[in-house]
Amino acid sequence: MTTISIFALAGGFAENKDIAREIRLKSILPALEKRDMVTLDFAGVTSTTQSFVHALISDVIRKYGSDVLERIEFKGCGENVREIISIVADYMQHAD
Repeated sequence: MTTISIFALAGGFAENKDIAREIRLKSILPALEKRDMVTLDFAGVTSTTQSFVHALISDVIRKYGSDVLERIEFKGCGENVREIISIVADYMQHAD
């Protein structure tokens, strides 16, 4: 299991797409390639942008398909953060 603290890397307002991209490339994708489960821990993050979440998970879903979401846990999410994650995940599952 790989746990990634979004707060530690992006702060209380996760908005920087470059940080999200770095998390995806250096942590999420390598863990998934090793068939690891990934926990994205949003504890302490009060808000995020749709573009941050899109940069964080859209290419992961594109590469592995929507089934990859069964291997990713979104933990410590407040209502606002969870809603944005849902919007991005739903969009990517229906995009084509």
